Amino acid sequence: MRTVLERLEDMKAEDIVTIDLTGKSSIADTMVIASGRSSRHVGSIAEDVVEALEKAGAKGIRVEGQPHCDWVLIDAGDVVVHVFRPEIRDFYNLEKMWSSGRPANRRAS
Repeated sequence: MRTVLERLEDMKAEDIVTIDLTGKSSIADTMVIASGRSSRHVGSIAEDVVEALEKAGAKGIRVEGQPHCDWVLIDAGDVVVHVFRPEIRDFYNLEKMWSSGRPANRRAS
């Protein structure tokens, strides 16, 4: 999890939010949502996060949403990362769907 957040911050991802999924879903323990400024930025962020996870020893990482990069999903087992272009993120509003009843943890970007 720390690797993901560090890479998102280093890649200048915006509006980083973590959502604790404990007791809500069996798909992962934590969901991380972030934005990139453009499709190219979203793709670069996603590639960097995947590379860092692989270097940290993560296995079986699945990635969806490339090459368009409007919304890239990285499934790394215990953590699921969504990287969006801002208008796509606003449309789907995953924070509201998944954090109902619990506040999402926002990080300054």
